Amino acid sequence: MRKSLIAAGALTVAALGLAGCSTGGAGDSAPTEEAQAWPESITLSLVPSVEGEDLAEALDPLTTYLSEGLGIEVEGVVASDYAATVEALGADQAQVIIADAGSLYNATKQYDAELVLRDVRFGATSYAAVGFTNNPDKYCAEAPVKARYAASDIELLYCNGIEQAGADATGQGPAGIDALKKISKGTKVALQAATSPAGYQYPVVAMRDAGIDTDADITQVPVEGNNNAVLAVANGDAEVSFGYWDARTTVTAEAPEVADKVVAFSYSEMIPNGGVAVSSALPADLVTKLTKLMDDYADSSEDAKTVMFDLVGLSDWTNETAEDEITRYGEILSQFTN
Repeated sequence: MRKSLIAAGALTVAALGLAGCSTGGAGDSAPTEEAQAWPESITLSLVPSVEGEDLAEALDPLTTYLSEGLGIEVEGVVASDYAATVEALGADQAQVIIADAGSLYNATKQYDAELVLRDVRFGATSYAAVGFTNNPDKYCAEAPVKARYAASDIELLYCNGIEQAGADATGQGPAGIDALKKISKGTKVALQAATSPAGYQYPVVAMRDAGIDTDADITQVPVEGNNNAVLAVANGDAEVSFGYWDARTTVTAEAPEVADKVVAFSYSEMIPNGGVAVSSALPADLVTKLTKLMDDYADSSEDAKTVMFDLVGLSDWTNETAEDEITRYGEILSQFTN
């Protein structure tokens, strides 16, 4: 899951500068006379993972790398939220966006944007929503087992066969979904904001598929963020909660008892990571080179790996876009759109 992104100090879409265009090429990368002319500059819009005062410093290494590789200026601009990146692309105020899966879907459907890269976190391009509980006797078909969450090198509890005892956890869903049927009438279920894929959208769809009326059959306990979803179960404020795989690691430092009190009992179908989309107005050869540069960025230097993780919480990008997963996310998203 993309780690919590901060909009404080972020610029609004109105502040995005229009990218100027030229009738000529750009240095050695310039197309032939018969090809579509490259613009003199392009704008990349994103919602970063860093504090406001660090934005310019955080963006500069990536945009400098792209500018040097393309031979044209690449300007990085901060958007207030993911929806703002989509609107910026639609208004041609940005030609490249780094956004979440829902925004990528909207950009491709509303503005004919091209999905060129998917986000990679710890080797994965998708993740499951996890069902957490403090009542394994009710939701687990057998005693919970411990498996290692390798990214944090910590052992956590799982049941219903979603992970194997003593092995590295994989986080692959769907698994243990039938256990959702054990959520009885009146059960306190902690749910995050309705815009959260792992904390609300995918779990609500899964509960509905299990025959649960999520408005009438459960007592919803609103929480903010994946950490609080885990703590709600750990503290007994809810019997069930949902978050990304594995949100328990966000609180084990401050609440180590979570490793033994909070059990993962189900995985949803896989939720796609976000990625990179580009305007359909960009020349095809520019898009090809831009995609290759961004795909190679994390491996271009050790500093690049650090910048990428600090900037957008990623370990890499991949050109294996798996658009069917983005389309499925759009179907899920449509159930929560007025």
